Amino acid sequence: MDLTPKQIVAYLDDYIIGQDNAKKTIALALRNRYRRMKVEPVLQEEIMPKNILMIGSTGIGKTEIARRLAKMMSLPFVKVEASKYTEVGFVGRDVESMIRDLVYESINIVTREYEDKIKDKIEGEVHRKIIEILVPPLPTTATDNAKESFIKTYNVMEKKLLDGSLDDKKIEIEVSKKAHVEILDSNMPMDMSSMQESLNKMLGGMNKDKIKKEVSIKDAKVLLRDEASESLLDQDAIKIEAVKRAQNGGIVFLDEIDKIASSKTNQNQDPSKEGVQRDLLPIVEGSLVQTKFGQVKTDHILFIAAGAFHVSKPSDLLPELQGRFPLRVELESLGEEDLYKILTNTKNSLLKQYEALLAVEEVELEFDDSAIRAFAKYSVTANEMTEDIGARRLHTVIEKVIEDISFDADEKKGEKVIITKTLVEDKLDKIVDNEDTARYIL
Repeated sequence: MDLTPKQIVAYLDDYIIGQDNAKKTIALALRNRYRRMKVEPVLQEEIMPKNILMIGSTGIGKTEIARRLAKMMSLPFVKVEASKYTEVGFVGRDVESMIRDLVYESINIVTREYEDKIKDKIEGEVHRKIIEILVPPLPTTATDNAKESFIKTYNVMEKKLLDGSLDDKKIEIEVSKKAHVEILDSNMPMDMSSMQESLNKMLGGMNKDKIKKEVSIKDAKVLLRDEASESLLDQDAIKIEAVKRAQNGGIVFLDEIDKIASSKTNQNQDPSKEGVQRDLLPIVEGSLVQTKFGQVKTDHILFIAAGAFHVSKPSDLLPELQGRFPLRVELESLGEEDLYKILTNTKNSLLKQYEALLAVEEVELEFDDSAIRAFAKYSVTANEMTEDIGARRLHTVIEKVIEDISFDADEKKGEKVIITKTLVEDKLDKIVDNEDTARYIL
């Protein structure tokens, strides 16, 4: 997490074109979290995260900026849609479930890290169990010749196991019989969650039996790895670290916040919209949320809200909620040059993905620069004529051009296919020229 704001922005530049203000604001917000962890503990509690409100149309990089950062820094990150929540007392998800989702994500991240630390120990345990099935241990009364033969056989089988040549061989393994009730619903009331936990403990104590399964060695490795991992990992330490990380490093991306804003001009407002805002307020400003892994303080969780605000305005949100998002960034719409750069300058761009997919069929796909510029031009035109969906329009436009080539890929094995400007124009001219057709096809 020890990255300067400039390094964070440079990383984002590899994946997202433009939106420099948004990148800078989020990079500073993350750097400030690192700085906070380095100050005195007394002052740490006083330094609150500066939550961010991003305003802009769909497909211009709002979600991608937050998602890429969370992935880069191994931070717990959840994306939720504000429109899915309902006021307490209505049927639907309550706002606290987003924090429970965040803790589940944090548990997954920390578990993976702990597994990586003892990866060799887990693999060693799995291999030991499988080899013991393939080459059963000798009795203590075995002769020297038998022991010598056993060692040779053991070494041969171990080598074959490691190089994967035994993966298809069937063996019988014993795994724990799981009498387990698991309902992964973060929206479940806490009393129900506690009941589930108690039931699991009771059933786990009653049933220690093993069941036999005949599986391939490849599948046995997976089943035995899960068991070895469960027995070797310190689950309590994982839970403590995960809750701590969710509290101090968690990011909640609250999308479509404009959908719960109550526009003053609209007379037919859904009364629960304001209720959802009121329910969100204590979560964003800092409160304790009960989860199955313990209480989670939301004071230092970073909330990034985003919305298009076509119908409503940020000022239509409750004043108290507006105050909890002090940093506001307006993202610009994407122009033709931006879309061209998205196709050519980003890591794992859409064009590289298509090239890789058709390479599986042994078809070499190549895009002329003029064709790439045509993709950008037609995408901008379609966005202007219909709804502006930003860079997502590129998916539709390129797919329309590549569709027939992809369908007939088995007949083009070993060939090189060049996508030219002429081909793009042939496929898209008639569609884009007709506004009604463009609405339905692009």
